Amino acid sequence: MEPRPTRSDPDAQYNLGAMYANGQGVPQDEVESFRWFRLAAEQGHAEAQYSLGVMYSLGLGVLRDFVIAHMWLNIADANGAPIARNGQDYLERDMTPDDISCATELARTCMVSDYQDCGP
Repeated sequence: MEPRPTRSDPDAQYNLGAMYANGQGVPQDEVESFRWFRLAAEQGHAEAQYSLGVMYSLGLGVLRDFVIAHMWLNIADANGAPIARNGQDYLERDMTPDDISCATELARTCMVSDYQDCGP
């Protein structure tokens, strides 16, 4: 039986996500990478939040979704990952004003819920 990850150490969870993303010491697996990044992101880990934004924007391990990608990049930027702003700017070229507004509202909802209501 596969061990169930816990919400305990976001740095370790982020590192596992990076290992699966890059195939370092484990088989490369985008879905598994996404799972570990999500666990860390939901605990406020800015780099994991940025990684989720990138994964959603490219469709790596998850369905491609610019609105959700923008939401995670917005959150990452607010939590101290300034590179996330570049990702937001890039996505906004292919988003409508309504999409951007929706992503901003989703980010706000996610943050005020302490990462318990962060969309799919």
